[in-house]
Amino acid sequence: MSEQLPQNSPQQNEDPLRPHSFDGIQEYDKRLPNWWLWTLYLAVIYAFAYWFWFHWPSVGGIVDQGVEAEQELNRIQMAALASGGAEMTDDQLWSMSQEGASVAAGKVTFMANCAACHGPELKGGIGVNLVDTTWIHGGKPTQVVQTISNGVLEKGMPQWGKVLGKKRILEVAAFVLSHHTKDEIK
Repeated sequence: MSEQLPQNSPQQNEDPLRPHSFDGIQEYDKRLPNWWLWTLYLAVIYAFAYWFWFHWPSVGGIVDQGVEAEQELNRIQMAALASGGAEMTDDQLWSMSQEGASVAAGKVTFMANCAACHGPELKGGIGVNLVDTTWIHGGKPTQVVQTISNGVLEKGMPQWGKVLGKKRILEVAAFVLSHHTKDEIK
């Protein structure tokens, strides 16, 4: 017959031990908490739903179309950069001014080369104010690129075309244009 343990015995309240041991260590045979199990189940359901929506053909196709449109825009811009930037249109430069990477790269170049005259907030100083709506040498994106490339020697602005190269000039132009909207440029 088995031996009856008193009701308050510590051995009676303990969970059973698993039959195996590793390096003399044994584990309790406890059940996982319900909150942990529900978190696991919900994560699995979410992962399946995410996979179904974004990777199943014709269910989440809107995302694919946006990616394809952005890739096409990037191809156009890279082709224009490779050809020297001569084919960049105003619309392409406006769309470039909405891209975070181009604007961020343009800001770095602007701060290193242009902020001494135009100020870190583009409000002018020695150079003209670049955030108002008055453009002395033309405010269309292609005109801004031309002004940066060729400079305005009679007013003290050097030619940056040979110093910066086409790509960085386009990025600086995108940074300047990111402070404007199409409607305010005439």
